[in-house]
Amino acid sequence: MSSAPVTAISPATTARGDRTPAIEAGKSGRLPGLAILLVLGSCSSLQAGAALAMRLFPVLGAPGATLLRLGLAAVVLLTASRPRVRGWRRAQWRAVLLYGISIAGTNAFFYAALARLPLGTAVTIQFLGPLGLSAALSRRARDLGWVLLAVTGVAILGLADSHAAGHAGSHAAVAGAAGAAGAAGAAGASISLAGVAFALVSGGFWALYVVTGARASAAVPGRGGLAVAMTAGALVLVPFGARGAAHVAGHPHLMLLALGMAALASVLPYSLELAAMRRAPKRVFGILLSLEPAVATMAGWVLLGQHAAPTALAAVVIVVAASTGCALGAPLPEQAEESAEERLGPGSPL
Repeated sequence: MSSAPVTAISPATTARGDRTPAIEAGKSGRLPGLAILLVLGSCSSLQAGAALAMRLFPVLGAPGATLLRLGLAAVVLLTASRPRVRGWRRAQWRAVLLYGISIAGTNAFFYAALARLPLGTAVTIQFLGPLGLSAALSRRARDLGWVLLAVTGVAILGLADSHAAGHAGSHAAVAGAAGAAGAAGAAGASISLAGVAFALVSGGFWALYVVTGARASAAVPGRGGLAVAMTAGALVLVPFGARGAAHVAGHPHLMLLALGMAALASVLPYSLELAAMRRAPKRVFGILLSLEPAVATMAGWVLLGQHAAPTALAAVVIVVAASTGCALGAPLPEQAEESAEERLGPGSPL
């Protein structure tokens, strides 16, 4: 689902799932076209990785797929960064381990939701987590208004899914490609309440991830903290996903799918976002990431055949508009630094 301090309290200035908080964003006020392509590429890669994960659910289960995703990504990051942990202080270990727990929770509950909901629906509901955090840390009524607008969009999305029985025939074709988990996620006759609950819990962990990731990346500069946190997150999931993940043994095609999932959903998005943040102002970067629910809905349609009703599409647009409005209304860097100190204490990278 990236590795340095958060630069603004906004759902779009951090990445969800396994991504890390944004590091310093570009200082320039103009928007290079390359930055747009990089962010859109990151969002698209993340959703393509989620689509691959759905194909692993019938065999590995959501916990097993999550464990493989974090474990393989951890191996890549550890190899690339080779963190020097011997000199770490207790406070650094605590910050990184809490970060790892938030990564595990965000990803595990998101994949559990993805096994029961369409991709676009799961991402849209999950987006309420960081958006709610943004409002909670703001003293402006306008930000609360954006959250209420997003909640309205999610409510409309639930109503749209519960009345989408007419699409059941087209969704049946997905079952053959994505398996039982994909069929459950694509089924439109009624929305899964368990799936909604898992997506909301994942959003809550995503909000925690914003805070813990900022503290961890301030305590341990560079990619070393991310690598150790990803490893810790994978270890947390071992009791839940080890049995499912073990099914890749002796099945090279499953291991290839798992490697593709880890690369598309973790390694590649991090690299693309890191490059984009160096080319675009953080507010613009946040606005671009606000498009993620829309990208997820399109990915579900193109890659999984999950057709969304017009009402559902309108609900996604509402959530994207709410997130974009929140990003547009974010305080300037100097204001953000002052307000962050007031709310989270001196020295907080938020």
